[in-house]
Amino acid sequence: MPLGESPVSDEERLEQLGYRQTLSRSMSGRANFGVSFTIISILSGCMTLYGYGMNTGGPVVIMWGWLFVGLMTLFVGLSMAEVCSAYPTSAGLYFWAHRMAPRRTAAAWAWFTGWFNTLGQIAVTAGVDFGAATFLNAWLDLQFGFAATPAHTITLFGLVLVLHGVLNTFGVRIVAFLNEVSVWWHILGVVVVCGALVLVPDQHRPAGFVFGEFVNNTGFSSGVYVVLIGLLMAQYTFTGYDASAHMTEETVGASTAGPRGIVRSILVSLAAGFVLLFGFTFAIRSYSGALASETGVPPAQILMDALGVAAGKWLLLVVIVAQLFCGMASVTANSRMIYAFSRDGALPFSTVWRRLNPSTRTPANAVWLAAGGAFVLGLPYLWNTTAYAAVTSIATIGLYIAYVIPTFLRLRQGKRFERGPWHLGRWSGAVGTVAVGWVLVITVLFMLPQTSPVTARTFNYAPVAVGVVTVFCGVWWLVSARRWFLDPAHPRNAAPDRDGTGGREPSRR
Repeated sequence: MPLGESPVSDEERLEQLGYRQTLSRSMSGRANFGVSFTIISILSGCMTLYGYGMNTGGPVVIMWGWLFVGLMTLFVGLSMAEVCSAYPTSAGLYFWAHRMAPRRTAAAWAWFTGWFNTLGQIAVTAGVDFGAATFLNAWLDLQFGFAATPAHTITLFGLVLVLHGVLNTFGVRIVAFLNEVSVWWHILGVVVVCGALVLVPDQHRPAGFVFGEFVNNTGFSSGVYVVLIGLLMAQYTFTGYDASAHMTEETVGASTAGPRGIVRSILVSLAAGFVLLFGFTFAIRSYSGALASETGVPPAQILMDALGVAAGKWLLLVVIVAQLFCGMASVTANSRMIYAFSRDGALPFSTVWRRLNPSTRTPANAVWLAAGGAFVLGLPYLWNTTAYAAVTSIATIGLYIAYVIPTFLRLRQGKRFERGPWHLGRWSGAVGTVAVGWVLVITVLFMLPQTSPVTARTFNYAPVAVGVVTVFCGVWWLVSARRWFLDPAHPRNAAPDRDGTGGREPSRR
C-alpha cells in the first residue's frame, strides 16, 4: 500500500470536499485507531456471541470461522481504507458513494448508503451495550443476587446507554483519552484472561476438540447451513471499523491516519481475537454446563469453572469494562454519522440532530439519538429469546451493505478514481471484487432463521427491521428527498445555516 503525504492541509482538503471545519480537530492517529479497535472489541463481540457460537457449530466454527471471516473482512477494510484516504470526511460512506457514482444517480446511491450505515451503527450500539448489560447482570447476579432476568437486563441496558451518552456529551478529548486507555485494556485484558485460562487449570480440552469439535443445537439438520449461520459471531465482531472514517474531521493527518486506523484495527483484532477464543475454548470444563449457566452467560461459567468463583468474577469484570469502553466508542462513531447525515438534511428533524454543543463543539443531540435508537432496538428482548442475535444480524447487514457500496462504485470508476495518499495500487480491483462478493453472501446468510422451529419467540426479525428502514427511506426518497438531497442548487440547501451548526458549503462535487 503506497503511502505519501497529502499536498494540502486537513482543513483545506475538507473544504475541497464541500465542508468547512466545525468539529474540534484534536485526535491523533493512534486515538483514531483506538476508536475502531475499541468498537470491534473482541472482548465484546466474541464474548457476547460466544454462547451463540457454542450452539451454532461449536469449537470448529468458532476457531476456523474466526480466521476465515477475519481474512474476508480484511479485504473489505482494505477497500474502504483506500476510499477513506481520498475522501476524509465524517460523512464517510454515503459521501464516498455520492462522489463516485454517476452524476445522475449519485444522490440516490448516497441516500441509501447513508441510511444503511445509520441503521447498522445504531444496531451496533444496541448490540454492544446490550451485551455489556447482559454480562453486567451476570456479575451482579453472582455478587449480589440481582437475578439475570430480561427486565433487569433491559434496565441495565438503559443505564449503560445513559452513561455513554453523558460521556460523549462532554467532548472529544475525554473520549479520545478513554479510547487510548481502551486499546491497552483490551490487549492486556486478553493476555491476562487467556494466560489465566491456559496456565491455571489442571485440565484442558485436547487440540482435536478445540479445532475440530462440531456442535449443532439449532434444530436444523444441515451441517453446512449451521456452519454458515455460525459465522455471525465472527462477522458481527468485525464491525464498526468505519469509525476511523467518521472521526477523520477530528483527526490530524486524516488522509493517512483514517485508512491506517481501519486496517490496523482489523489486523490487531484478528490476532488478539484468535488468542482469546482459543483460551476460552481450551478451558471449557462442562460444555453443557456452560450453556445452561444460571447467569445466562457461558463465558462467565467457563471462567468460574476453570479458575474458581472468586477469580472468575474478577476476570469477568475485566471483560465488562472492555465492553463498556466499546459501547462508548460506538456511541461516538454513531453520533458523528448522525451529525454528518443530518448536516445534509437526510434525517427527520435534521436541524436538531446536527446542532453542536457550543462549548465542546460536539454533536450532543446526535449522541442522544444514537443512544435512544439503540434502546428501542433492544426492547424486543423482553419477549423474544433470539432478539440479541437478531440485533447483531441487523448491525452486520446494515453496516456491510453500506461498507461495500462505495467499493462497488470505486470498481466501476476504474482508473478514473482519484486516489488519496494511501492506496492499494494494482491490487485495488482484485481486493474490491472479493469484498463485494463476500458482502453479498453474508447479507443473505444473516437474514436466515437461526433456530428451528421458527416461532414468535425465535423469529429472526432482522429482515423486518432492514425491510422497514428500506421501505421508509425509499418512500421518502421518491416523494421528497430526490428533489433536494445533496443538490447545491436547491433552496433548501442554499439557504444560510441559522441554527448555529455550520459545516455546509455550496458544492458537493
